[in-house]
Amino acid sequence: MVADTEANGSQVIARAATLLRALENRPAGLSMSELAKSTALPRTTVHRLVTSLIAQQLLIQDSAGIKLGPALTRLAASAHTDIIALAQPAMETLGRRTRETVDLCVWRGSHTVLVSQYASDQELRVVSPISTAFPSHCAAHGKALLAEQPEELLTTLMPQLNEVRTVQTLKDRQPLLKAIASIRQQGYAIDREEHARGVCGVSVALHTGPGERYALALAVPAMRFDEQFPQLLAALMQAKAEIETLVAR
Repeated sequence: MVADTEANGSQVIARAATLLRALENRPAGLSMSELAKSTALPRTTVHRLVTSLIAQQLLIQDSAGIKLGPALTRLAASAHTDIIALAQPAMETLGRRTRETVDLCVWRGSHTVLVSQYASDQELRVVSPISTAFPSHCAAHGKALLAEQPEELLTTLMPQLNEVRTVQTLKDRQPLLKAIASIRQQGYAIDREEHARGVCGVSVALHTGPGERYALALAVPAMRFDEQFPQLLAALMQAKAEIETLVAR
């Protein structure tokens, strides 16, 4: 009897995890029927699990569909604590050296999520709320992390990388793949007003071992970006080296 109970409990956990994974790269959400189809679970099972997960704030449901809930954001923040703590001194040094906003973002497939920030002290600056999700294909940190992914995953992700934020957004497959190839070669990614008008960025992927993938970025008003770019890139690369050295210890 105990063994049966444990087996049933393990099955429920496994199915709940399947639902959460199915929604991981679906910021717009899925309907109940779409979720049942994508997980190959009976609709009655999906409905029962979704109801339980909503009660725990692990999922939410609105007119657009079922989405990941706020409790997962809080859990994710806890998981990032070690990297945030390790990166903080280098981020502060980078921010003071450049006087621009420094962002630390984590990879979420079609999006990256801001998990830590050191804000610029200048009157004209670029600042985003923590937990902001950025489409991977049109922000510097997202493109830096796309360049770290294997070709098979990129092929899978491409249909989701279609959101257009500005006239500069790379929305077609071939220009985006060409940009990713360049990023792999040069070791950093640039966003020139692709995510938001008047905002530019430069980013590098951080090699922090197995597990989550992070990128470090400078978010800069467009009017200052090009004239300061060599200094921004040099300072960013130094911060990357400092963080990766700390993680490797």
